[in-house]
Amino acid sequence: MSIEKRVNKLLQKMTVEEKVYQLTSVLIKDVLEDNRFSPEKAKQTIPHGIGQITRVAGASNFAPEDAAKTANEIQKFLIENTRLGIPAMIHEESCSGFMAKGATVFPQSIGVACTFDNEIVEELAKVIRTQMKATGSHQALAPLIDVARDARWGRVEETFGEDPYLVANMAVCYVRGIQGDDIKDGIIATGKHFVGYAMSEGGMNWAPVHIPERELREVYLYPFEVAVKVAGLKSIMPAYHEIDGIPCHANRKLLTDIARNEWGFDGIFVSDYSGVKNLLDYHRSVKTYEEAAALSLWAGLDIELPRIECFTEEFIKALKEGRFDMALVDAAVKRVLEMKFRLGLFDNPYIKTEGIVELFDNKQQRELARKVAQESIVLLKNDNILPLSKNLRKVAVIGPNANSVRNLLGDYSYPAHISTTEMFFMKDEVDLGDEDEFVKKVINIKSVFEAVKEKVSNLTEVVYAKGCDVNSTDRSGFDEAKKAAKGADVVIVVVGDKAGLRLDCTSGESRDRASLRLPGVQEDLVKEIVSVNPNTVVVLVNGRPVALDWILENVKAVVEAWFPGEEGAEAICDVLFGDYNPGGKLAISFPRDVGQVPVYYGHKPSGGKSCWHGDYVEMSSKPLLPFGFGLSYTTFEYRNLSIEKEKIGMDESIKVSVEIENTGKYEGDEIVQLYTRKEEYLVTRPVKELKGYKRVHLKPGEKKKVVFELHPDLFAFYDYDMNRVVTPGIVEVMIGASSEDIKFTGSFEITGSRKDATKIKHYFSRVLCE
Repeated sequence: MSIEKRVNKLLQKMTVEEKVYQLTSVLIKDVLEDNRFSPEKAKQTIPHGIGQITRVAGASNFAPEDAAKTANEIQKFLIENTRLGIPAMIHEESCSGFMAKGATVFPQSIGVACTFDNEIVEELAKVIRTQMKATGSHQALAPLIDVARDARWGRVEETFGEDPYLVANMAVCYVRGIQGDDIKDGIIATGKHFVGYAMSEGGMNWAPVHIPERELREVYLYPFEVAVKVAGLKSIMPAYHEIDGIPCHANRKLLTDIARNEWGFDGIFVSDYSGVKNLLDYHRSVKTYEEAAALSLWAGLDIELPRIECFTEEFIKALKEGRFDMALVDAAVKRVLEMKFRLGLFDNPYIKTEGIVELFDNKQQRELARKVAQESIVLLKNDNILPLSKNLRKVAVIGPNANSVRNLLGDYSYPAHISTTEMFFMKDEVDLGDEDEFVKKVINIKSVFEAVKEKVSNLTEVVYAKGCDVNSTDRSGFDEAKKAAKGADVVIVVVGDKAGLRLDCTSGESRDRASLRLPGVQEDLVKEIVSVNPNTVVVLVNGRPVALDWILENVKAVVEAWFPGEEGAEAICDVLFGDYNPGGKLAISFPRDVGQVPVYYGHKPSGGKSCWHGDYVEMSSKPLLPFGFGLSYTTFEYRNLSIEKEKIGMDESIKVSVEIENTGKYEGDEIVQLYTRKEEYLVTRPVKELKGYKRVHLKPGEKKKVVFELHPDLFAFYDYDMNRVVTPGIVEVMIGASSEDIKFTGSFEITGSRKDATKIKHYFSRVLCE
C-alpha cells in the first residue's frame, strides 16, 4: 500500500488517546530507572504509544553504544507492548555537532558561517547525520536559520549571521548534508526559529518582535523558504516570541498559510520546548493548557516538545466532549504518521549496535573539525607581528579563556549544555565537578595554552596567567598577568565569552547583553598587559560581535576565533604560528558600541546614517568592522571585471567574472564577494545585497577566474501591493573583498515585461572557479 493508504488505515484504528499521544513527546529520564530503560515506567508513561522521545543520547550520560541499545529497547517496548505498535521518533540537538557524549564538537554556527564555504558545511552535517543515525536518532533540532542583526541577543552564536543570502546558503547545505538524498537514510533537519526570533525588543530572548510584512518576507522568512523549496526541509520549529500580537506557536498565517500553502512545506511542525505551554504561562493569550493545545493545532503545529504539558488527559477529555475540533488532531496525526513511514520506522525500527564507536570522533571527523575551525577564524588586525616564529625565547599566554577548554565550546555542545542547564535531565547521574576536568573526560580537547606549548620549540619558555575571570570585577590576578607578560617576546591574550544558559555565562540562550564590550574587566586586563608589553596579540573566543575600538587601535594583532570546538585550540595556534593562513570573513558586522545596534550592511538608502550630519554625536555611524571583512597573511589583487552582456531578458542569465591573483608570499584563501543593487519604483531597496560568493585557494603567484551566473529571479522583491515580482531595470554589480571593500563596479540591464515571481526557480547564483 501507499504511505497515504497505510496512514489512513492506521488512523481509523486509533483511539483518541492513541492519537493525542502521537502529538507529543516524553523525556528520556521518564522511561529510565537507575540509568537503564524501564518497561515498568514506560507502561505508566507511554501506555498508548508516543510521538517522540526527547534526547536519548543528549539528555543522558549514555555512551553512543548505550544510547543505541536504549533506543532499540524503547522501540521494542512500543512495538510489543502498545496496542498498535507504532514506533517513536527520537530527536536530538545538533547546533555545533551532535549534542551527545562522544560526538564530534564542531565550531559554533557563527564561526561556520565565517568560512563562506558551502561544501564544508555539508560535510559537517554529514558527520552529524552519521553519528545521529548510529544512536537511533531521527530528527535534529537544527539548523538555526535566524537572521541575526542585533548583537545583544544571546543566541547570535548559534546563527549564521546577518545576511539572508548567506544564511540561506548555509541552511541549504546543512539540510542537504543531514537529510541526505533519501530521508530513509537521513536525519530530519529542523529549521528554527520560525520566524524573526533574533530581532526582539531590546535584544532580549522571547521578547516581542516588530517586523513589517515586506521585511519579514524578504529577510527573515527568505532563508526558511529557500530551505524548504531548494533543500526539502522536513521540519520547522516555531519561535517563542510574538509578532504583531500573535505568538508564533499560534500563528496560523505563518505555519499554515505561508509555509504549507504558499511554499508547499510537507514536513512536520514541532514546538520549541514548552512553546505550547507558554501560550498560557508567558503570553497569557489563552485561559487553559487545553486551549493552548487546540490553538497550536489550529495554527498548524504537529508535535509538542519536550514533554506532555498541554496534550494531557484533560485535553483528551475535552476532545471526547466535543469542545475542540477532532479534525485538527487527525490532520496532525496523519502528518506525524506519514513522517514515520517516510523515515522507514515501521519497516526498520531498530539499529545495529555493533561498531558504533568507530563512527564517533574518529580521525577523519577530527580532521574535519580542525579544518572547519581553521576556515572559521577571521584575522581582524595584523601589525606585522603574525605569523609568530615557533622559536621565540618566551611566550606569555594570558586571559580567562587561555587555559579553559570549556570556554572553547558553544552553548549547545554536549559538555557546555550538560554543565549549564537544568534541561539536562539526567544531571544527578553525572559528576560535573570542575567544568574543565569534566569536559576533558567527555572529549579529547586542549586549551590554547596547552596547544601553544605543543606548537613552539622545546627551547621556548611558555608561561600562563589567568588574569581575571570572564565576567567578574576582580582584578586581583592582574599583577600576576603583568609579571608573566614582562619580558616575553609576545603576549597572547585570550579573552571573550563563556557560552551556556547559566548566570555565569555571557553568551547563549537567554544570555542577552546591554553592553558589547568584553564582559567583566577583560578589556582592563588587555590594557594592563599592553602597558607592560606592546607585543600583544588578542585572540577572541566568543559568541557575538565585540566593541573593539581601543583594542584594535592599541594591540599588534586581533584574531577572531568564535567558539571553535574541540580542535579549536590547535586551529588557533595553526593560525598564530603560520601553519594556516586565515581566510575567514565576518558573517556579521561589528559595531563600535552597543548604541549603534542594529548595524548591518544591507540597510536602506535612508539608513546607516543620521540625516544630513551622518554620524552620531559620539562616533561614526559606520560599523567598526563590516560584514565580509577579514585579513590574510598574503595579498590578493582583483583584475578584469567582465560582464558578458549589456542586457538580458527575463528568462535569460548573465555571467559576471573577475580574476584574482595571490600577489603575496603565503598560500591562502580569499572569499570573493558579489553584491548588487537594483532600484525599484516606490518600494525602497537595500544599498547592496550579497548575491554570490566563492572561497578560493591560491598559491603565491597563482591566478583564478571566479564566474558568477546570475538570473533575474535573484532580484525578486515584494512590490507596493505585496506581490512578488521581477521588474525590468538596471542592476548595479559590485565585486570585492568585503561589503565595504569593493574592487569593481559595473552594471547590466534586465529587459522585458514585469514578471510574476511567485514560483522562483533560481534562489542562488551559480559560481564557478576557473
